[in-house]
Amino acid sequence: MAVDQKDIALVAEELQQKFDTFKEKNNKRLDAIEAEKGKLAGELETLNQKLSELDETKAALEEELKAIKRPIGGPVPEVSEHKAAFLAFLRKGKEDNLRTLEQKALKISVDEDRGYAVPEELDRSILSLLQDEIVMRREATTIIVSGSHYKKLVNLGGTSSGWIGETDARPETNTSKLAQIEPLMGEIYGNPQATQTMLDDAFFNVEQWINSELALEFSEQEEVAFTKGDGKKKPKGFLAYESSAEDDKTRKFGKLEHIVSGHATNVTADAVIKLVYTLRKAHRNGAKFMLNNKTLFTIRTLKDTEGNYLWRPGLELGQPSTLLGYGLAENEQMPDIAADAKAIAFGNFKRGYTIVDRIGTRILRDPYTKKPFVCFYTTRRTGGMLTDSQAIKLMKTRVSQSPKKKYKFKNKKKSGCSYFVGLSMY
Repeated sequence: MAVDQKDIALVAEELQQKFDTFKEKNNKRLDAIEAEKGKLAGELETLNQKLSELDETKAALEEELKAIKRPIGGPVPEVSEHKAAFLAFLRKGKEDNLRTLEQKALKISVDEDRGYAVPEELDRSILSLLQDEIVMRREATTIIVSGSHYKKLVNLGGTSSGWIGETDARPETNTSKLAQIEPLMGEIYGNPQATQTMLDDAFFNVEQWINSELALEFSEQEEVAFTKGDGKKKPKGFLAYESSAEDDKTRKFGKLEHIVSGHATNVTADAVIKLVYTLRKAHRNGAKFMLNNKTLFTIRTLKDTEGNYLWRPGLELGQPSTLLGYGLAENEQMPDIAADAKAIAFGNFKRGYTIVDRIGTRILRDPYTKKPFVCFYTTRRTGGMLTDSQAIKLMKTRVSQSPKKKYKFKNKKKSGCSYFVGLSMY
């Protein structure tokens, strides 16, 4: 069958139209791609400009830092120079420009007669070592102040309230009572000694030696003060505060609560359990027992009414032993169990007691008093205070009772009759 020329022409025309449509759409797509490429190129150029500006700023900053001799990421020059000069002072006694560098680094006035201030890095190392050595520093809150005094406001409560109707009058209510507390500060000193030969030895780490010696000398004195210090030229320990059997609702602020153990020479399991629940629930979160090793040995043998030991050993690696589920802080300055002794404390010590350190430890180098030794007379001010008297509870061993006195009658006979004369104690 012959193909109609007219049909071929129609097919060809239809194909041409489809091709033209495809071409038009494809051209638009290519144009859109080119436009997008141009937009991206513009954004890339803008980004490159900003990166160039950042490079210029960085270069300018580096030049500025070099100009003031401050290495990038390194210590402030005044501080590093102060430390270097201070170590030279420890080794050789050289004081060249040390006073000026100290004033620049510490930004504080300097007492000319009290030696030189230990650089902050060394000072913080000493405090870090003390944190490891002293139980009270680990358990209590520790703050550092720059001035010679520190005061804290405590809210004693007292705000009143009440229920009223929609149209009732709103009478004025009582406001909260505030109390101001401040730590009793004291100055602790140490006087480690080294020979000049030791100091001249390049391999002798004088910085490490000073830190370890001071931590050793300060640790025992501070533990005693923060635990039972009387507050005279030293911090006042938490055991030195007055205590009574009054509960939190009736006891005055600043007075601790104690419970009686129930036994003159020992403590009972019931008393230990009572001690835990004398502390308010809000304070039991994070609470610990504090006692010495001798008392802990006694506590480890106590059982509840069902025959279970109150003490639980930490059987897993890294798990501490517990008493009634609470942690233990062994403080050898806590008293032994004895009549009228407060041998066990339980509470949240971070809330209950605060240690206040004045920033800066001072060292006076003395190569003359004990030749051939060089003495480093070192002082630092520190204090302590009871901040929340409801957060710590004490167990007080019952006072032993005096034996009952016995009496006998004295009788005299006269003319065959007896009469009463008096009483005689024996």
